[in-house]
Amino acid sequence: MAKKEESLQSKIRLRVRSYDHRLIDNSVKQIIETALRNGAEIVGPIPLPTEIKRYTVNRSTFVHKTAREQFELRVHKRLVDILNPNQKIIESLGGLNLPAGVDIEIKMK
Repeated sequence: MAKKEESLQSKIRLRVRSYDHRLIDNSVKQIIETALRNGAEIVGPIPLPTEIKRYTVNRSTFVHKTAREQFELRVHKRLVDILNPNQKIIESLGGLNLPAGVDIEIKMK
């Protein structure tokens, strides 16, 4: 019986991605403050595993195979669920002015 009641609840799932961990934390804080101001129930932010992409590049173009440089790109991710959203919450989330470099993926469940 409890599972049926749980499945009837609607929710918005936000996946926030960024290369800078300070930028993503400030953006998630801003999202949560906006949702709480409009009377939403929030679960999160849940930190997801950081995706690390590593690249190895030869320093020279033709010779010196042993001389290499290594670079890495870190993608930080957070998950926020907003339970039982109303139209006012959805509009306020759409009107947020978030900094460049922050990607938000919104799913309705």
